Amino acid sequence: MDKLLGCIHCGLCLPVCPTYMELGNENDSPRGRIYLMRAVADGRLDPAEDAFARHIDLCLGCRACETACPAGVRYGLLLESAREELLEHNPSAPAGRIERALLSFALRRIFPYPNRLRLLFRFLRAVRKSTLLKLALREGVLREISPQAEFAALLLVSTRESDTNHGSIANRENSGGPGVTVFTGCVMEGLYKGVNDATARVLAINGNNVVETSAQVCCGALHAHSGDLDTARQLARRNIDVFESSEGSPPQIIVNAAGCGALLKEYGELLRDDSDYALRARDFSARVRDVTEYLGETGIIAGAPIKRRVTFDAPCHLYHAQRVTAAPQRLLGLIPGLEYVPLEGMQDCCGGAGTYNLSEPELSGRLLSGKMSKVKDTDAEVLVTANPGCQMQLSAGVTLSGAGCRVAHIVELIDESYRAAGMYK
Repeated sequence: MDKLLGCIHCGLCLPVCPTYMELGNENDSPRGRIYLMRAVADGRLDPAEDAFARHIDLCLGCRACETACPAGVRYGLLLESAREELLEHNPSAPAGRIERALLSFALRRIFPYPNRLRLLFRFLRAVRKSTLLKLALREGVLREISPQAEFAALLLVSTRESDTNHGSIANRENSGGPGVTVFTGCVMEGLYKGVNDATARVLAINGNNVVETSAQVCCGALHAHSGDLDTARQLARRNIDVFESSEGSPPQIIVNAAGCGALLKEYGELLRDDSDYALRARDFSARVRDVTEYLGETGIIAGAPIKRRVTFDAPCHLYHAQRVTAAPQRLLGLIPGLEYVPLEGMQDCCGGAGTYNLSEPELSGRLLSGKMSKVKDTDAEVLVTANPGCQMQLSAGVTLSGAGCRVAHIVELIDESYRAAGMYK
């Protein structure tokens, strides 16, 4: 209730809220949703009401309202609490029983278990290469099943897996440097493993002592965003235990997925009421850095020129949740040969938002279409981002719009520059 009362109803969040700007409904603005949350907290509105569920479900969770809010309202935490309430009182409406059941099964029965998760992504990688899936997309077979099925397939086939075999870094380049470890994540490791490998190489070539942390698990971000805070807390405890087990001084935890990084930095808040983990969670979060944030502060050595025109789309959970706003552009400026073109509205949500593009395909598609129109205006050859969910959404958008560019993680460009300079053995 204290967090709810922090809203002063000034309305500065309205023009930055994607759903309010698209729908024009006060209930689909941060201010309106907070009013609904207060009504539930006061007992004036039943959380089992479908209307409450619908307006909460329609939120992308982009947290642009937090950047605009003069009162410092932690809207992201309020949204997760509201969705936890929904999960308890209205688990099947209104987004659909089948979709919710499938999401709940995946989040609770697959994502917390690394072996099951590896099998899932092995299957998805095989499907990604399937000519049968591409034929079904081309012939519109999946469209007849459902828009969600068609777009899910498009998201998968649009992912571009970079080559992971670019050689290794000599030990002498790691010795004596600050200790860092890479949080590998789920989707990043499962579908974009090349980005994780590139991250480790780039950190090492810039003098960091990269240590591997095995047995790490899903960060819990998708669980928290869907209201399953209990599972998110379980995963947080497991990660804290694993990352504390390193010998010597605990290394900095480097994250290349903005959604993961945002929650990892909020483990202290997530476990604030856990007497055994509250302090440890705060210490853990203090060691988390996004890779662009970390390299933007330490700087990077120059590689070979890459003569390309690039633009950057900022992941919401990097720009608004972590408030890492300038570091990615600063890094792009350090890569020789790149021509950087600013993207209008780079801080606006692309419509991916975890699983939002599957649960709300129409509204997600409208946001993606607007984003792609602005990308086309840049005439960029490469559209750069820093989150796997955004990378999938934007790749699908490039395919749908014919934008004529490829989508890459910013670390992949730095890695490419180093590879061209012959820095890897």
